[in-house]
Amino acid sequence: MNRVVITGFGVVSPIGNDADSFLTSLKEGTNGIGPITKFAAEGTGIHVAGEVKDFPLEKYFTKKDAKRMEMFSIYGIHAALDALKMANFQAEQVDADRFGVIIGSGIGGLPTIQDQVTRMNAKGPQRVSPMFVPLSIVNMVSGNIAMRVGAKGVCYSPVTACATGTNAIGEAFRNIKHGYSDFILAGGAEATICEIGIAGFASLTALTTAEDPNRASIPFDKERSGFVMGEGAGVVLMESLEHAQKRGATILAEVVGYGATCDAYHMTAPNPDGSGAGKAIQQAISEAKIQPEQVGYINAHGTSTPTNDGAEATAIQYGLGDSYMNTYVSSTKSMTGHLLGAAGGVEAIATLLALQHQFIPPNINIEEQDPAIELNVVKNTSIEANFDYALSDSLGFGGHNAVILMKKWGAAE
Repeated sequence: MNRVVITGFGVVSPIGNDADSFLTSLKEGTNGIGPITKFAAEGTGIHVAGEVKDFPLEKYFTKKDAKRMEMFSIYGIHAALDALKMANFQAEQVDADRFGVIIGSGIGGLPTIQDQVTRMNAKGPQRVSPMFVPLSIVNMVSGNIAMRVGAKGVCYSPVTACATGTNAIGEAFRNIKHGYSDFILAGGAEATICEIGIAGFASLTALTTAEDPNRASIPFDKERSGFVMGEGAGVVLMESLEHAQKRGATILAEVVGYGATCDAYHMTAPNPDGSGAGKAIQQAISEAKIQPEQVGYINAHGTSTPTNDGAEATAIQYGLGDSYMNTYVSSTKSMTGHLLGAAGGVEAIATLLALQHQFIPPNINIEEQDPAIELNVVKNTSIEANFDYALSDSLGFGGHNAVILMKKWGAAE
């Protein structure tokens, strides 16, 4: 079995579009949520979102590129290229057949779907764009990245709603661990802040109607009222330890465990007994061959919905057993909003940075933790901490649960 490490990452998010700004925002507890500007949202009843700001399109793209790809693909490519750059990875120097891409999206090109259906209804089916399908289908984020970087190995896009990014990283981990690939770009990308995206989740009463950005995404707060939609991408370069050392790469963290389960309970609500996500936590810990009390930090799914946060607290208690109050917990969705299929990718990077720099990102804007949620939540301000293992967990509509466990590079075996 191969050991699997992370040697680079790229991030596009509401709190930063590069490694340095993202790290600074995590440490400072920056709130990336604000009024919706991408469309006139008044009719939806929803006021705020976690929009990407000041995206440097010209860094890797031309205007022609922007017309031939949806934003979720563009965000994903940007993050992937930044990951390769950070890792000092030269694609032409490796076996392309063992270089893969596993990057998913929860919904894909929803703005294009909205625009083209509107166009069809107004002007007839003959006026639908020939780019409609290649712009909108979810797998094009992986396909476009593979074409851009010359990766000819495994290439697909998992779709497990809000667990997508974490599943992608977990599947890449297993693929490399068992020797099928040497290098894989893994993570998630999403760009669904559009009228149909917001309206659809609003009709489920899943989104908060709060107008104050500082009281909108408040995971684990007793006044939480729904999630805030975000957008962006998080991509990590994963490789076998052997290849990382052979090429002299800087190792950022080691991936040591992965858990994936299904609640088989409800279309949109997690199982309140916590067993589904709890067993995924146990699977990751078991694969890593550590004890629950060794997990120092959990980057929680923490969506700020009344149903999720309570069930997730129960799942963490289920997964860690009696040691759960010794583990720090926070949801960085309090800063970014919920990036849907990209959430797991961005939150894996937040978890990696917490391990690397030995701090706990804060769960910002908590005024009073829900007394029914018994967790050691780090509130409002980041703290320094010493820990060797950290978990990132994601829960998706359909009952999908995914957990990855990372180890600080250089920690004692």
